[in-house]
Amino acid sequence: MTIKVIEAKEDKITTADLINEIKKSQKIDYSGAIFTFEGIVRGKEENMNLKKLILTTPDKNKTQKEIEKIVENTKIKYNVHEISVIHYVGEFYTGDMLFLVAVLGAHRKETLDALKEVIESVKYNVEFKKEEISDEGTKTILAGG
Repeated sequence: MTIKVIEAKEDKITTADLINEIKKSQKIDYSGAIFTFEGIVRGKEENMNLKKLILTTPDKNKTQKEIEKIVENTKIKYNVHEISVIHYVGEFYTGDMLFLVAVLGAHRKETLDALKEVIESVKYNVEFKKEEISDEGTKTILAGG
């Protein structure tokens, strides 16, 4: 299981890396599903063409611990074997990876449900500041915390 909050300029961990790592679980023989999610930067909104996005969190260690708690609670709730999460912070452009999740479970229903729960819980309950910089100006969005 890998849970990290990483600066965008650091080495990249990809969805394939998470899948390869999660397949090394001792519970792989009891598993029948892996679901993944790769959140990327969207370049266009209704009235905006994004130039760049800056994503920050006030305390990376605290953020990582909050994500670890979400993962542990979700593993218990859905009885899945492994959950790995990578969340990048820093400066991003269209198509860049922001948020990766991989879940290993015995069956597809609870594995997919666990994936959805991690995505939504991190999005709404962990403190991030997103600045969308476009031709129209800068839009700031605060989440979680």
